[in-house]
Amino acid sequence: MAIATVNPATGDTEKTFTAHDEAEVERRIAQAHAAHEELRATSFAQRAQWARATADVLEGDVDELARIVTVEMGKPIEQSRAEITKSANALRFYAEHAEGFLADEVLEDPSAVGASRAYARYRPLGLVLAVMPWNFPVWQVIRFAAPALMAGNTGVLKHASNVPQTALYLDELFERGGFPAGVFRTLLIGSKQVDAVIRDARVKAVTLTGSEPAGQAVAATAGEEIKTTVLELGGSDPFIVMPSADLDAAVDTAVDARMMNNGQSCIAAKRFIIHADVYEQFAERFTEKVRQLRVGDPLDAQVDVGPLASQGGVDDLAELVDDAVATGASVLVGGPDAVADLPGEGFYYPPTVIADLPERARMTREETFGPVAALYKVADAREAVRVANATSFGLSSSVWTTDAQEQEYFVQEVQAGGVFVNGMTVSNPALPFGGIKRSGYGRELSAAGIREFCNLTTVWVA
Repeated sequence: MAIATVNPATGDTEKTFTAHDEAEVERRIAQAHAAHEELRATSFAQRAQWARATADVLEGDVDELARIVTVEMGKPIEQSRAEITKSANALRFYAEHAEGFLADEVLEDPSAVGASRAYARYRPLGLVLAVMPWNFPVWQVIRFAAPALMAGNTGVLKHASNVPQTALYLDELFERGGFPAGVFRTLLIGSKQVDAVIRDARVKAVTLTGSEPAGQAVAATAGEEIKTTVLELGGSDPFIVMPSADLDAAVDTAVDARMMNNGQSCIAAKRFIIHADVYEQFAERFTEKVRQLRVGDPLDAQVDVGPLASQGGVDDLAELVDDAVATGASVLVGGPDAVADLPGEGFYYPPTVIADLPERARMTREETFGPVAALYKVADAREAVRVANATSFGLSSSVWTTDAQEQEYFVQEVQAGGVFVNGMTVSNPALPFGGIKRSGYGRELSAAGIREFCNLTTVWVA
């Protein structure tokens, strides 16, 4: 993929960029490596001051940066603004909590291990490589960088090639907030150059958010080099609705949970597993609300769903829908017949609801990365769990029931990194975020996220 801004709403290439050559990559890695020694020697209070100032810079740039994000990857403009505000809040969260999260863990009775003092201390690892996707091009980076820098690590970023302007903005952001020069550097490189960066001895760990193939490649190289990795990969999150649920709230939330970010989110609800007693009501209301969504130019604040980020994304999604129809599934709204009604020349796909999926349909096994929802009818909670877990993914989930026993059953039995009860899955700095199975491993955010790239050092004093 060329390093370029291709406007998804028009298909036009607006800007192209020359990839960094080996000398420039070396210069930037050396700068970030050297900056680690300076940053790790600073106090939490000093880092917190810089983090808060960086948050102020982000908020001051919200209109300009939101427009860049929307033009580069197609997110509706109000959602771009919300993403930037959320990123600023994450910087302030870690400014406030990092020192407490990384405080020494003191053994209350050191004599039990023959010591006068014994404790564990979190120390930064050094330079961390972040390989990040285009779908939340600011948030995905900040949710790594905020805890990493507050811990005393430095970072180099290989961002998705279709969001280079966002990547270059982030390259300067932290220095504008007062952090020492070089603590965070963007590398304008292609995916083929990532392997060499991982193998560089100065890089101590890698974090990736992206596809399964990308995660496999990064994990394989990091494994050979025996380096820590955190992977957040795909998802096919279940959204379970039981008879006791507040159906109005469940339907409204279901639309947001599926269509936010034009349906291009790993933690979007993708499989709607509905109890037979409320299935018809849910399907009717949900389909009607999806039908009413306004598709169009994402710079228009009245638009609900914009274009997908690339023509390749449209093609992949259309293949899954076409396969579902060919194997016998029903299209309740959208789908191939609605493509002709789409606006402009951009990378659009109609908001779509699919029902009656046969097990052989690819959509039952593969992630749908776009505005397409699949409905499943189940007889009881046990069948709901069976369908929910019948996937290779395990990122998050949403369950809707007011029955306390059912709530506990789903929390205990749904195989996922998160279970959200009577609400949609969201990422929040205060909560650990990550998945199991082929959705990846490790955790971001909360105390868990800042500790992932620290050396937990045992200290024993005679």
